[in-house]
Amino acid sequence: MPLFGSKFSPKKTPLRRSGNTSTDKLDDLIGADKTIQLTLGEQKLLFENGEWITHSGKNSSVYKINKKLKKRNEDLEDEINLLKLKYEILLNMMTEMTAKIHSTEHKIEFQNIVKSQHSD
Repeated sequence: MPLFGSKFSPKKTPLRRSGNTSTDKLDDLIGADKTIQLTLGEQKLLFENGEWITHSGKNSSVYKINKKLKKRNEDLEDEINLLKLKYEILLNMMTEMTAKIHSTEHKIEFQNIVKSQHSD
């Protein structure tokens, strides 16, 4: 029985061999152009640049419509952000003008008090 060690000492795992990985095999299957084609019934789909694109069939215009809607959505989000910025600027301007008006009113009141004290 060992004094400073344990009875159980597992074997070290061997290092992994480098070589063809699953992504290398997938690249070989897909080919050089990196497109995947899938046919579901009458619909043909292509996977390009991380997106599934309808290529033929009844819904071929769906991709174009989705792309237009996505662009319109991005444009509207940009417009909303611009309007929010304009709103904040107008709110800051209004706050600044209100502060100036209150300051001017206080100065006028102070001047009237000073004048009334000197006229007495």
